[in-house]
Amino acid sequence: MLRQAVQSSNLKSVGYDYQQNLLEIEFISGGIYQYSSVPKDMYSGLMDAPSHGKFFA
Repeated sequence: MLRQAVQSSNLKSVGYDYQQNLLEIEFISGGIYQYSSVPKDMYSGLMDAPSHGKFFA
């Protein structure tokens, strides 16, 4: 999955698979996590948020 780099003190990059509603987040600490059943509007909200980390938390 392609991830897009984000400006955040906690998140490094974010990707989304529209067919599977799968969110993938790479953290600055090095971990990569996938979250299933994430609605498209939740992904859009994360990417549009002024603070990606606060939105994610």
